[in-house]
Amino acid sequence: MDKNYYNDYFYLERENWWFKVRASIIFDHLRKSVPSKQLNILNVGAATGHTSVLLEEFGQVTSIEYDQECFDFTKEKLGINIINASATALPFGNETFDLVCAFDVIEHIENDALAVKEMGRVCKKGGMLCLTVPAFMGLWSKHDDINQHFRRYVLADLVPLFDELNGKVSHSTYFSTNLFVPLYVFRKLTKVIPEKWIRKDAGSDFTIITKENKLNGILYWLFNLERFWLRKYSFPFGSSILLSWTKK
Repeated sequence: MDKNYYNDYFYLERENWWFKVRASIIFDHLRKSVPSKQLNILNVGAATGHTSVLLEEFGQVTSIEYDQECFDFTKEKLGINIINASATALPFGNETFDLVCAFDVIEHIENDALAVKEMGRVCKKGGMLCLTVPAFMGLWSKHDDINQHFRRYVLADLVPLFDELNGKVSHSTYFSTNLFVPLYVFRKLTKVIPEKWIRKDAGSDFTIITKENKLNGILYWLFNLERFWLRKYSFPFGSSILLSWTKK
């Protein structure tokens, strides 16, 4: 992640329309799926710590952040229990955590299979691993370059990462479906429109529409409509994926 992006990202995680609805979708799922609120939780790739704070609803949270500068920023800003370590070499014993989370993390890791294997290793028997990832390489744009992604996924590629683990995928769905078509069109247009016309600061898509922009509220409303349906159904496409795996 670009060094200048950390401060932007801290506020984006808490105020941007996409982050706010993504968090609501994730935590709707967790409230329905986790067995109690006294869990030992690992949050892998905590970034600026917003999801770590939200996860405290379910128990005691330990956070991991690989990027040294991001780790320093979050440690100083929040003072949470955060460790500078890699998702591919987690510094914990086998079966340590009841819930392991990685929200938009493994797309940043070249060896994503090893990261998933490590998260499965530290998950207790009967525990759950919950993750989100960006979907469909057709949506690849400058946004993915800025955020140092290696890939975007489809379920057919993501689910097999869990095949060698002792458990099963208990839930999977695409989301950000309502806005898939406009996002696809926008991403294609950004390849022909000069960057300086539409991007500022670190250049992520998230910085294009600020919280003061009226579009922030409109996009929040449109995206948030999905929450009701996602509580009952799985979507066949979208710009992101939510997946949960349960260890036997």
